[in-house]
Amino acid sequence: MKRDDVLKTIKGAEECPGNAGVIKVPLEVFHQTAEALRNDPQSPMDFLRDIVGMDWGEEGLGAVYFMESTATGEQIALRTATADRETPLLPTVSDLWKTALIKEREVYDFFGIRFTGHPDMRRLFLREDWIGWPLRKDYDMNSNPLRLDNEINADFTKEYRLRKDGTLEGIDHRIFGENDFVVNMGPQHPSTHGALRMRIGLDGEVITKVDPVLGYIHRGIEKMNESLTYPQTLGMTDRLDYLSAHQSRHALCMCIEKAAGIEVSERVKYIRTIMDELQRIDSHLLFYSCLVLDMGAMTPFFYGFREREMILDIFEETTGGRLIQHYNLIGGVQDDIHPTFCQKVKEFIAHLKKVLPDYHRIFTGNVIADTRLKGVGILSKEDAISLGCTGGTGRAAGWKNDVRKRMPYGVYDKVDFKEITYDTCDSFARYMVRMDEIVESCRIIEQLIDNIPEGEYRVKTKPIIKLPEGIWTSAVEASRGEFGVMIESRGDKTPYRMHFRSTGLPLVQAMDTLCRGWKFADLIAIGASVDFVIPDIDR
Repeated sequence: MKRDDVLKTIKGAEECPGNAGVIKVPLEVFHQTAEALRNDPQSPMDFLRDIVGMDWGEEGLGAVYFMESTATGEQIALRTATADRETPLLPTVSDLWKTALIKEREVYDFFGIRFTGHPDMRRLFLREDWIGWPLRKDYDMNSNPLRLDNEINADFTKEYRLRKDGTLEGIDHRIFGENDFVVNMGPQHPSTHGALRMRIGLDGEVITKVDPVLGYIHRGIEKMNESLTYPQTLGMTDRLDYLSAHQSRHALCMCIEKAAGIEVSERVKYIRTIMDELQRIDSHLLFYSCLVLDMGAMTPFFYGFREREMILDIFEETTGGRLIQHYNLIGGVQDDIHPTFCQKVKEFIAHLKKVLPDYHRIFTGNVIADTRLKGVGILSKEDAISLGCTGGTGRAAGWKNDVRKRMPYGVYDKVDFKEITYDTCDSFARYMVRMDEIVESCRIIEQLIDNIPEGEYRVKTKPIIKLPEGIWTSAVEASRGEFGVMIESRGDKTPYRMHFRSTGLPLVQAMDTLCRGWKFADLIAIGASVDFVIPDIDR
């Protein structure tokens, strides 16, 4: 079923305004429409990019579903809603895409929409005793006093089904098996790379289930954005994946610029692309450092930090920031590049290419790295796509998902670089993808650094920016995968809804698939190879 077929054959289907081309589909035919798209023999929509919960006021509560075919690259977006605000129900699509298992829980957590047929309707980020649904427009901000008592996690979860008479039936499911020994890892454990907690079911030393518990640093960024002007929202992206700060803000700026009809100069596109690639190298060097440290190696940890500090010095001269980057602005960048920027970048690239062989000599061929990473934590290509694991994790399974190739932005269409993929699907492949991507990022920068055109570094914009009505989207290839932005505008100076596609949420969900059947000690290596960053997940 193609996009035009949906509009022609589904009664009541209509296209919504905006660059996303979202199609409104009646609730009663939504699941069969989604199933037809997923199983289309010519262009199966096997990649569910995102599910975004929505409160459309009088129209009701619902969600927007962004889908893509990995075979043809064709994309389609559907939206559906229920007018029942007291007991809002939507059909689950977790039977079609595994990523819906966690993303529907996110929608339930913030909007109270129950997905019939979903096997695990628990809160995801908030406490299980939280009152209300925070992203609804009618949410009472004073409904939850500060609680300092410990949260008790439930041993059972609910699956909701509709009976033939239209009533709702709740079925209890055990979260862990009766004979499972359940241990906690985190939220303070250093190998969880942030405030992440995992409840782990064990049979002896063998992992039977991984249940992630999220939200320890949830800041309500998407809710806050609804009361901020568009320029004010930019500061929020820098604090998501702090190792993709340039890239995340780039995506938001592009989304606003597309909607507002703002055209940036070629100089800006070159600068943004170079900064994005320096940020990718910065992130992958930290990935290397943390992974080897989790394996017990100290010297390579200092290698990665030594070269990363050089990148941060370059950033600081131009942007004023080291970890948090406030550089991209709507219409360009906050200031022109430093006079020594190009020279220092070229010197750094030359230095990095000389020392990278040392990284491999000390760790890549090491017997400990080989034993603990090779053949460990297998994620098949089919599972990577169904779970929505983009970035290096998906490419290590042979899935070509690079946004820079699929939907070129900046000046990526003007440079030659390889999309690194492996087919061994293990932790070692996830490690090697990122190490090889460092080399490709150097290639991209080398092609651009001496060819930055003259021109404005920022175009003038109106002091108050209002976007046309509609749903607007953009995406970039961040350090950990596809980072997406969705804005629904009602023509005001503030967004009606602004949502960020977390690169790490699918990666945390994949830990259950990756770790089952492996020893508890393997979880450390597997988690390090996946490379999630918790603030990006919690938002």
